[in-house]
Amino acid sequence: MVNKTVKPKRFSTRQAFSRRRDRARALIKTMRERRRQNRMQRRLAPKASMPRRMSKRRKATLLVSAGAMGMSTAAQYVQPMQVTTIERQVAYYDQLEETRVDASELRASEAFKEALIEEEGVRETVYRDVAGYPTVGVGHLVTKADNLRVGDRVSYDQILDFLEQDLKAAEAATQRLAGDLPLFQHEFDALLDLVYNVGEGNVSERKSPKLNTAIASGDYAGIAAELDYHHAGGSKANGLVNRSERRTAIFMDANYENPREVA
Repeated sequence: MVNKTVKPKRFSTRQAFSRRRDRARALIKTMRERRRQNRMQRRLAPKASMPRRMSKRRKATLLVSAGAMGMSTAAQYVQPMQVTTIERQVAYYDQLEETRVDASELRASEAFKEALIEEEGVRETVYRDVAGYPTVGVGHLVTKADNLRVGDRVSYDQILDFLEQDLKAAEAATQRLAGDLPLFQHEFDALLDLVYNVGEGNVSERKSPKLNTAIASGDYAGIAAELDYHHAGGSKANGLVNRSERRTAIFMDANYENPREVA
């Protein structure tokens, strides 16, 4: 049920930054809890044939287990009939991390989702963005189907539902942008952030010719050089400058850290 709110209070710049940070952290906490619950549900479901991506700690644990059974860690690179199921899984996850794959196989990573929330911010009350469009949550543009008006409040669960919905559309747009270009996960995430931030129309061949040329020619350094978008409403925005720097760090170095927090 949607709750109504009164006119919001005005806060100082420092207070506004603190509130923005706290809302982002609260939503990330909610998202992690939802993720944990989903994992628990999957454990109760029949096992999938394709192994899921695992952490480095998990891979190390599996290798130690394999070693305890008298198996060589080098065995993961020999013929398939000579390796264990554990070692096949380790080799599979190593390949995912070290090999570029078709963009159609990639989706937003969990690290990216958290970075996106930090960059977009979280708004529980429907407001009008700089272009005058009703917006809520993590940059979600309100549609008629949402049945929301400016001033309405939504829950964190609704915000996460909107986010997943918007990410699916942005993922498809990013896959269209990348075409046949193989990407690492972090490279896909950076392009996804760009699409989510500026919209698919602004990364078209007409509006972003250099970016599209770099993608078509497989010029990864050229792509990184075209990830900067600093202007909104005809003026330069510091928030977009910082976001562009973070986006480039994700693309080049797989560095998802918030530079504002590090500073």
